[in-house]
Amino acid sequence: MSRSVREVVLVDAVRTPFGRAGEKGMYAQTRADDLVVGAFHELVRRNPDLPTDRIDDVAVAATTQIGDQGLTLGRTAGILAGFPRTVPGQSVDRMCAGAMTAVTNLSAGIGFGAYDIAIAAGVEHMGRHPMGEGVDPNPRFVAERLVDTEALIMGKTAENLHDRFPHLTRARADEYALRSQAKTAKAYADGVIQTHLAPIAIRSAELGWGMASVDEPPRPETTLAGLSQLKTPFRSHGRVTAGNSAGLNDGATAAILASQEVATELGLSVKARMVAFAFAGVDPEVMGIGPVPSTIKALNKAGLSIDDIGLFEVNEAFAVQVLSFLDHFGIADDDARVNPFGGAIAVGHPLASSGIRLMAYLAKSFELRPDVRYGLTTMCIGLGMGGTVIWENPHHAKAA
Repeated sequence: MSRSVREVVLVDAVRTPFGRAGEKGMYAQTRADDLVVGAFHELVRRNPDLPTDRIDDVAVAATTQIGDQGLTLGRTAGILAGFPRTVPGQSVDRMCAGAMTAVTNLSAGIGFGAYDIAIAAGVEHMGRHPMGEGVDPNPRFVAERLVDTEALIMGKTAENLHDRFPHLTRARADEYALRSQAKTAKAYADGVIQTHLAPIAIRSAELGWGMASVDEPPRPETTLAGLSQLKTPFRSHGRVTAGNSAGLNDGATAAILASQEVATELGLSVKARMVAFAFAGVDPEVMGIGPVPSTIKALNKAGLSIDDIGLFEVNEAFAVQVLSFLDHFGIADDDARVNPFGGAIAVGHPLASSGIRLMAYLAKSFELRPDVRYGLTTMCIGLGMGGTVIWENPHHAKAA
């Protein structure tokens, strides 16, 4: 029996507004699984031609799979969202790249022919479940020096990246962070970010019910002078600060994936076509460099070069991590192709959810830039990995 590989398309991607983690954050009294359900409801509302009984699988990622982020979220959140009981589900974990991995895993199934339509999602409620809650790292990691102890603290790995590339100074990191805040503010003013937000009902014991409709973390009032005064919590006289890093956040994302022919059959929109993807490992102590080898690997699989990429969505876990990526490929710190609507330094990085947030941003850029044929989404991943997905713009004249 012969099989042909099918084209995989991104039909739509949405996310909840991202909140600040902690007891004062807007999601402090909202469950993680309810954030996923809210994203699912918005996907269905926006895509009335999607027959939910034809969803072949649901994959939901979470880094800390415990409490309301546990119990096979793909299945439980699907039931809670009202999907038919015939729709199966699963959970995924690749730390920060959880949602990205949910997308690539399901896309592989679609390309192989096992699925026609699938839903990928990611969630992290860092207020309820701090990174590392309940984990028990094997003592061999330290006893046998398999990894440096700093590999388990992401902020310290970012300081290590500054050490490895001393020309990537704190000043450059702060300048990059300021641009992220400014671009996010402009994207909000232009009504761009709002196009993929799923409003979420929230509850406060003190204030009652409300609605989350905008991101909580952005600080448009940020200045270079203010950034320069921030403390360096991971190292005395270090370079990584709360201002040039993503914060601790809560939020969820979700996306519809389908084969091209099924999307055409059902009249579903196509926001991007998957070209290639790759994951790569690096030394855990400098996990932020991970997007470099994963991007090289993905470009090779696609038969493309970095010069073919017209738009970049790079997750801003730390400014130095983005700068190391740009520096490697000879891209200027302020290149307009990179994160045109800002990034995680401004809107937040709820770990496993962020991969789909990157895809939602890229899809919007594709819509606004039909002259660009290829774009990519990439991110560093805890414990020393990188992930990259290359996409083709369906609005481009030469699109497949």
